[in-house]
Amino acid sequence: MIIRLSVGTALGLALLSAPALAEPIKGAPELTHNALYKAAKLPKVTCKLTKGTSGASTKKYVTKLVGCLNKAWKPAIKGFVPVKVVFKDADDKDSCSTGMTVSESFSEICATEIRVRLANDWIKAKSDVAVFTSITRTWGGVVTGQTGIGKAWWALENDASESVMDEHNRRYYLQIGCFVGVSAKALGRQVKDWKPVVKVPEFWPNRFQGKSANRLYWLDKGYKAGKPGACNTWTASSSKVA
Repeated sequence: MIIRLSVGTALGLALLSAPALAEPIKGAPELTHNALYKAAKLPKVTCKLTKGTSGASTKKYVTKLVGCLNKAWKPAIKGFVPVKVVFKDADDKDSCSTGMTVSESFSEICATEIRVRLANDWIKAKSDVAVFTSITRTWGGVVTGQTGIGKAWWALENDASESVMDEHNRRYYLQIGCFVGVSAKALGRQVKDWKPVVKVPEFWPNRFQGKSANRLYWLDKGYKAGKPGACNTWTASSSKVA
């Protein structure tokens, strides 16, 4: 997970001024008025997913899921480029996005591809909730990457107070969570309880993810609407991205 930090934080300096009050983003149309928000509801994609408890079956599951996501999101993103999935070697535990070493399974965006490390926590699990959630959350990075949202988020002021920078990060990651809901709807995923889905890996700083209630709010909002326009966290009030 990539995180933007304020200059003061990055340098380990104490902020001497009072924390600035964060507010909806202004002057960044790629974030607040992105063309993606005008896209129609994603088409329903038939995606019959069956996850066994072997490495081969789990790879097949992931590959098919990414293929379904490619098909679902293609109409919504101008100039869409299909994304491929690359499986990391079992002994490759390094994360390109965090620089950390992670022993369990994970997926992430590296350059323009989705890289996946499979370990027994996903392979042996009878439920596919963990792998489905991780892949669709990672897919949110594909959406932000191909629509200019990610670039615009990264270009936001990096000399703001830590509280403002934290809110920028929450707006970004809550939007990705909302895209998870949109993806689940398009793929016909029946979700009765979002609580297992809103959990984030322990090695992710939770202050960048938002409160559980807000993570649930954006996931459900994206799922009910089924279209990316429901996921404009950049114009939402600060309370909705706390």
